[in-house]
Amino acid sequence: MSKTWDKSRLPSRHVTEGPERAPHRSYLYAMGLSTKDIQKPLVGVASCWNEAAPCNTALMRQAHAASEGVKKGDGTPREFCTITVTDGIAMGHEGMRSSLVSRDTIADSVELSMRGHSYDALVGIAGCDKSLPGMMMAMLRLNVPSVFLYGGSILPGSYEGRDVTVLDVFEAVGAHAAGSNSMTDEKLHALEKVACPGDGACGGQFTANTMACVSEAIGLALPLSSALPAPYTDRDGYAVASGEVVMQLLEKNLRPRDICTREAFENAAIVVAATGGSTNAALHLPAMAHECGVKFDLEDVAKIFQKTPYIANLKPGGDYVAKDFGEAGGVPMLMKTLHESGLINGDCLTVTGKTWAEYLEDIEWDPNQKVIHPATDPITPTGGVVGLWGSLAPDGAIVKVAGLYALQFSGPARVFDGEEACFKAVTNREYKEGDVLVIRYEGPKGGPGMREMLSTTAAIYGQGMGDKVALITDGRFSGATRGFCIGHVGPEAQEGGPIGLIKDGDIITIDAEKGTIDVHLTPAELEDRKRDWKPRVTAYGSGALHKFAALVGPAHKGATTHPGFEGERHVYADI
Repeated sequence: MSKTWDKSRLPSRHVTEGPERAPHRSYLYAMGLSTKDIQKPLVGVASCWNEAAPCNTALMRQAHAASEGVKKGDGTPREFCTITVTDGIAMGHEGMRSSLVSRDTIADSVELSMRGHSYDALVGIAGCDKSLPGMMMAMLRLNVPSVFLYGGSILPGSYEGRDVTVLDVFEAVGAHAAGSNSMTDEKLHALEKVACPGDGACGGQFTANTMACVSEAIGLALPLSSALPAPYTDRDGYAVASGEVVMQLLEKNLRPRDICTREAFENAAIVVAATGGSTNAALHLPAMAHECGVKFDLEDVAKIFQKTPYIANLKPGGDYVAKDFGEAGGVPMLMKTLHESGLINGDCLTVTGKTWAEYLEDIEWDPNQKVIHPATDPITPTGGVVGLWGSLAPDGAIVKVAGLYALQFSGPARVFDGEEACFKAVTNREYKEGDVLVIRYEGPKGGPGMREMLSTTAAIYGQGMGDKVALITDGRFSGATRGFCIGHVGPEAQEGGPIGLIKDGDIITIDAEKGTIDVHLTPAELEDRKRDWKPRVTAYGSGALHKFAALVGPAHKGATTHPGFEGERHVYADI
């Protein structure tokens, strides 16, 4: 039922109210809006739809459904799209340099569309890795009432009677390169044709599903809205509900910064650790916090990871995929056992208007599901992701330990400037058991773009060497990476960090139990080497990647590109 909205405090008054806005209204009439439509709040419905990859192909359908929900809630939806760079397509070549850059471009472009057209609220729909934090960063930056919706995961493929994901294809490349009889040309081709059967983001607890869990845990998405796979049209019900809820938030003036408190960020980090989620969350959570004035860097994230039990048996470290997690009860079921054990803050709000404690009162623990262990009986007593500090990483590093048996490693360095050189050596088996492979000049500035190394790590795993070598980098790893792989080493090589000074044969020792990563060199030896060191000249002297390298900050603070909350002089929602 239509109501009369007071627009005196809403951004859209700048384009819809008063005689001087007649030209602006003429554009809205041209698109079929009525006078009543124009008098209602204008709600941005932003999606990352494109045809780059299946992660994004179901988003337009869900955006249309969200618009229907906005209309039901007595608002006027305004749909627009932004970009996505899909990691599965960008992986293993120069395209991956665009991936992290796209996160900030998504946040910037959503901000600019919202500001330029004076929209009052936002429903943001995203499907692939960086688009999820990018969309949530925009919400926290703008601080208009907002609801996030994940586009959903892909269904598992089936190959030789077993469930498979795109990770199996990446690892099959390694087995194929090793000349394995189990992965001939014909078998590799057969696997690649069935691994990804339709719409949706990668099916394991990789970055997309990790950040989808974050969106619920932090309170920006409707509980359980991430659970259903993308091909299921039942998902559209969550899209409609998201549109209706954003109108309720607008009426209450409940904003993202009211929801995403320090305690909410802690809840989000707990859920990442409990699910053995992607190490990229340690980059994206600080970047989101940077937008709203919450101090939450890698050290804060790691402290939470250290004390959180790992309880969700999900790929790549475990056995199940996102579809199974959703059917087991998803994030609410996970939060239920974490809350009962006193591990999360139940006072944090969600977009439902309820606190987590209030919402979880109606959730019953399902003892028959096999995916989520009770917090009192975890898979391992500490989280699936660990922070590391030491002489090789004074600013920290990150490693996913879910699924690892040995948590210590020591060996001689094999140093590579850039992923391509390391991938070539791995493909040709030019490394040996016990080596610590070092890929440097892949950090935010040095890459530029902080590439992921899934092609290399999957090749190592496919060759049966995943537990026989370690790999460290100032770049990133895919959420699908498994094995002893340490990323985000800081300071990065391009900034003169220790990773840029080490040489072949230097002994590197990693202890993921103690949280340490050291190179066996004295401070004097490192300082002596630094005298001869110069930053590398990258291949990007102009364009978006050059701009990113010039602006980007360190990984342990989220690799952000603007001053964030500290530099804020006004909030868009209050213009």
